[in-house]
Parts: sequence; structure tokens; C-alpha cells
Amino acid sequence: MSSPDCSGNLTYLAQHPLFDQIKELREDIVVPEYCYAGGGELQSLNAWFGPHGTVTPLHHDPHHNLFAQVLGRKYIRLYHASISEDLYPHMETMLSNTSQVDLDNIDVKEFPRTEDLEFMDNILEEGDLLYIPPKWWHYVRSLSTSFSVSFWWRTSIVPS
Repeated sequence: MSSPDCSGNLTYLAQHPLFDQIKELREDIVVPEYCYAGGGELQSLNAWFGPHGTVTPLHHDPHHNLFAQVLGRKYIRLYHASISEDLYPHMETMLSNTSQVDLDNIDVKEFPRTEDLEFMDNILEEGDLLYIPPKWWHYVRSLSTSFSVSFWWRTSIVPS
């Protein structure tokens, strides 16, 4: 993750099923009871590990997400699911949950509807949990070397 010999390319272990591969690490993870609310069923448990400056572009996920910051700090920006069209999702099926907008360099001429959208900024510190509802758009940037765990679950209750 960090080396004085590194050319500046960032290594980012993103949305990785690390706990399926290293069973000993899985024993250290306790699934929060929130994930079982509403008859919840855990869908995925993923690791996110990388150095300062790694970015997950603006996107949304189909499941409830409880995002746990284990080590380091992360900046997360959230947009409500109801404004999806104003975030210019890609038209290709494979990327339809990902925005065409680069939040680090917004081109308001190309994406004019993004200019005045409401959003929520969050800084997650070690030990913090952030709930991200299904279909809510989120952008993530590491503010330091960090390790995070995402708990994705599904319920039979559809959020309003």
C-alpha cells in the first residue's frame, strides 16, 4: 500500500470478498444487528483497503449498505435516490449505476443539472458507521490510508 519506491500509482483493494478468502479475518467481523432489521438478510461483506487519495466514483448500489470505517478516514458525499437522472447515469447496462459526472472536476456545461443539487458531506473516522440506503448515490475518497468494511443486506420491506 505504501512504498518510497512506488511510482505514485495507487493500489486499491475495492469491494473485495477478502473475508471469504481469509477465514481468520472473518472471525474478527461481527455483523451489526442493523443488518437484520426488517427481516434483513446479509448479501455481501466486502473489504476496502487503500492509501490516501483512492476514489470510488459516484454510483449507487441495489442493497442497504452499512459502511464501517475501521482504520483511517474517508470523505463520502451522498445524493438522494430521487435525483438519479440529474446525476447523468451511464446509459450502458453494465455502468447504469455509475454517474458520468466526475465530482473532482465537474463540467457544468456538459452536466448542467448537477450544479445546484443538494447533497450531504460526511467524514468517517475510525469506528464510525454510515448507513447508505439502496439506490442512494455516493462518492468516496480516502483521506488517509484506510480500511473499511461494507455490509450489504436486503430486506423484504421496500424503503419509501
